[in-house]
Amino acid sequence: MLKVAILDDYQNVSQQFVDIEKLSGKYEFKIFSEAFADEADAIEQLSDFEALLIMRERTPITKNLIDNLTKLKFVITSGLRNRSIDLETAKKRKIIVCGTEMNINPTPELTWSLILGLARNFKEEIDNMYQGYWQTTLGVELKGKILGLIGLGRVGTEVAKIGKAFGMEVMAWSENLNLDKCKELNVLPCSKDDLIKNSDFLSIHVQGGERYKNCITIKELDKMKKTAFLINTSRGPIVNEDDLIVALSTNEIAGAGLDVYEKEPLPENNKLRFLPNALLTPHIGYVTAENYSIFYTQMIEALEACVNGKPIRVIE
Repeated sequence: MLKVAILDDYQNVSQQFVDIEKLSGKYEFKIFSEAFADEADAIEQLSDFEALLIMRERTPITKNLIDNLTKLKFVITSGLRNRSIDLETAKKRKIIVCGTEMNINPTPELTWSLILGLARNFKEEIDNMYQGYWQTTLGVELKGKILGLIGLGRVGTEVAKIGKAFGMEVMAWSENLNLDKCKELNVLPCSKDDLIKNSDFLSIHVQGGERYKNCITIKELDKMKKTAFLINTSRGPIVNEDDLIVALSTNEIAGAGLDVYEKEPLPENNKLRFLPNALLTPHIGYVTAENYSIFYTQMIEALEACVNGKPIRVIE
C-alpha cells in the first residue's frame, strides 16, 4: 500500500476534500497539520513515505530533503509552479513532480482587502471598537490616488482593473513589462524610480526568485512618500524585511499590508507583529474553499495517474 503524506494542512481541512476512507484500500495517508521544526525533523518524519501532497510556499522540497527521502516516488503540489521544489534533484532521482490548476482571483481580492484596510485604518479602528472607542482616525480616499504596481502579469492585471474602477491613476514597472498590456489597461509604464517616488499605494505582483529578491530595500523605502503604503501579497524576500521594519518604526512610510514574509510561518517574536502601521495576514492569498477544492481534488487525480503510469500536469 502506497504511503502518502499530506503536508502543512494548517487549517485541518484536507479531509473535507479528500475522502481518505474511500481511498484507504489503495493508500495509507498521514496528515501533517503543523510546520516541521526544521529540515532534519521533516526528514525524520517523512522517511517512509513514497508520495508527498504539498502546498506551495510551505515545506521546501530541497535537494537535501529529496536525497534523504530514499523511498520517495511522487511529489504533487498545489499550483503548476513551485519554486520551493528542487526539480533538478527530483529529476535525477526519477521522482515525478505534478501540479494542479489554481484560481488567481483570490490574491487580487486579498490585495484590495489590504489596500482598503490601510486606507481606512481598519486595524486601529477595529481594535478601538472592542476597547469602547469611536472614530479615532482619519482615513484617505482612493479616488485620484496613484496605484503603483511592480508587475503587470495575471494578478497585477486584475489589481489594475480594480484600481481603475476606484478612479485611481495606475502606473506599472517590471523588468519585462508588457507595453501592449499597459496600453490595453490604460496603465502608465514608468521606471522603477518614478514608480517608487510617485505611488500612494505600491503593490507587488512579480514572481519570487533571485531576479526580484530585495527589490525593495531601505533605498527604495526612503524614496517613497511618507504618506505612502506598501502592499506585498507576492513573496516575502522581494522586500527586505529588516529594512521595512526600520521604515515602519520610523514612519518613513505610512504603513504596509503584508501577506508574505521572509520566514513562514512568521515567528511569534517577529517585530512586524508589534508595529501599529503593519496590517498582517498569514499568507492567505490563495487560501479559499474554491482553491482548496481544486488543489486536493486534482492532487488525488494526479496521484492516481502517477500510480497508473500515466502522470498528468507534470512539472519539469
